[in-house]
Amino acid sequence: MNSPLLQLLVLAGIAIFLVLRLRSVLGTREGFERPSQPAPVAERSSRRDFDVIEGGPDHDIIDHVAEGSESALALAEMKRVEPSFNVTEFLSGARGAYEMILMGFERGDIEGLKPFLADDVYETFAEVVQQREAQGLKIEAEFVGVRELSLSNATFDASTNQAEITVRYVGELTSVVKNTEGEVLEGSPTSVKRQKDIWTYARIMGSSDPNWQLVATDE
Repeated sequence: MNSPLLQLLVLAGIAIFLVLRLRSVLGTREGFERPSQPAPVAERSSRRDFDVIEGGPDHDIIDHVAEGSESALALAEMKRVEPSFNVTEFLSGARGAYEMILMGFERGDIEGLKPFLADDVYETFAEVVQQREAQGLKIEAEFVGVRELSLSNATFDASTNQAEITVRYVGELTSVVKNTEGEVLEGSPTSVKRQKDIWTYARIMGSSDPNWQLVATDE
């Protein structure tokens, strides 16, 4: 056998040995195998769990009145006519109005309250103040705060867009009734009394006048 052929056989034998050796070390793969892929990242929700579902309940309404009640429907109509209307903001304003109107009445200073009172309410307040003055009585009062406030009723007249909202208050104040000599006839400047009131406010929704007027009072 000539030398070149012998060298070729030797090289072929070495190649076969290396292939068999590699197969024993690495194993074999049969068929098509996809390249390994990184583990998929969990898909993030496009909406957080606490997001309000479109078309869901309006919590600005149902936080104050029962869902589906006549009052809730009336408040929804108010918002439809005037989208900027907010029930929570209204009640915040009603809290401030209570102090302003109540203290103005107690102290007999109601002229400045006229824009916030319906005509018949203003006339009633003015009559009571006049009676006090005729009897020589003076009330010294200090407002302590609103202990409780809740929306008790709401109505809406679609033909006129007039809205009415009734608010129940429990207020705290000190009140002293004095005569012309300054003698205390009733009350105490240090004794806090609790007063319950039910007031109804009205306004034409969508109008340029933002003020609500006190149209009725009750206890």
